[in-house]
Amino acid sequence: MIRDLNTKKVMKNAYRITKNKYETSLRVRIPGGCADPESLMIVSKIASDYGNGQVHITTRQGFEILGIKMEDMEEVNKIIQPVIEKMNINQDQKDKGYPAAGTRNIAACIGNKVCPKAQYNTTEFAAKIEKAIFPNDFHVKVALTGCPNDCIKARTHDFGIIGMTLPHYEKERCVSCQACVKKCKQLSTGALKMENYKIVRDHDKCIGCGECVLNCPTNAWTRDEKKYYRLAIMGRTGKKNPRLAEDFLIWVDEESIIKIILNTYKYIDKYIDKNAPGGKEHIGYIVDRTGFMEFKKWALEDVDLLELTKIIENVYWSGIRY
Repeated sequence: MIRDLNTKKVMKNAYRITKNKYETSLRVRIPGGCADPESLMIVSKIASDYGNGQVHITTRQGFEILGIKMEDMEEVNKIIQPVIEKMNINQDQKDKGYPAAGTRNIAACIGNKVCPKAQYNTTEFAAKIEKAIFPNDFHVKVALTGCPNDCIKARTHDFGIIGMTLPHYEKERCVSCQACVKKCKQLSTGALKMENYKIVRDHDKCIGCGECVLNCPTNAWTRDEKKYYRLAIMGRTGKKNPRLAEDFLIWVDEESIIKIILNTYKYIDKYIDKNAPGGKEHIGYIVDRTGFMEFKKWALEDVDLLELTKIIENVYWSGIRY
């Protein structure tokens, strides 16, 4: 039985301090929320052989294996190693488990692997972000959704990445049926209208949902080969001031998003309150304290945005205040 309990070491290794002394639970990272059968079998084996037989599916699409004795942590770390490798998760030492727990599991909707409305492969992009930012002890939440329907609730996260498509119109294929106009009005923002027997698109009103592409019977509308995104920032739940994320960049590319997130970690390291409870301060509260313009300066440093990208000059959040 363990007599001296180093809670910081336990938590950094992605285990939880539970209500039962000397009992913990392991938080298994599944970036993008997509796991293979072999990984599921390993999770099941740990739960059966070292836990209490229960696995909790977290709100962030990871697994939490319950009822593990702290004295078994080293052995569990060895058994979970194949899952860490399959998920391509950065690791300091093999068979030592997860090297950090700060950056939460990157969540994602199912993406265009299955969903016709999704504009990109959310799992692949989640894996790229995971590779770039983990391990890290800062408390940051990232979520990706394939389209503006936002099935993953991206606007409740620090970084909400929403897929967009830039639709291209070939008037020679158009038969003026106005199916795209009707669907855009019914399901989206009404960015399309008919003028002189051709469709006119209002770029400022278009949210890149792709309904025009999905509903055109003659393929007059097609998706741009390039991938674009809407980046919403600093949404959060919690006690003091829960709020939805607000748009920061629109029609932004993958490389810029990853660079912005990495720049944000530098910003956090500069401004985080080291005396905050547990040594943690939520990033949104740091932005509230320093002001959005200071965050923006750090976030966009050395970022080469696309000519198409729209920057929101100043972001204001509302939400409930206690």
